[in-house]
Amino acid sequence: MVTAYIMIKANTGEADRLKESIEASEGVDHAYIVAGDVDIIAKVTVDSPGAVKDIAASKIQGIRGVEDTQTYIAMD
Repeated sequence: MVTAYIMIKANTGEADRLKESIEASEGVDHAYIVAGDVDIIAKVTVDSPGAVKDIAASKIQGIRGVEDTQTYIAMD
């Protein structure tokens, strides 16, 4: 299993709506609204690094209101 954390920058005022949409994506364990440089952090658990890419690039970045993402794969 691969665990990754996706940092998501949202358009102003969109965090609550985006959190729900992100959590509805298969492979996303949970999404957290946070304070700081990003607005949401999503925890993803999937079978492969390719599946992480699919969730980040195809699913999350495709949601209206997502400005940018950064993905970090856990090493342990």
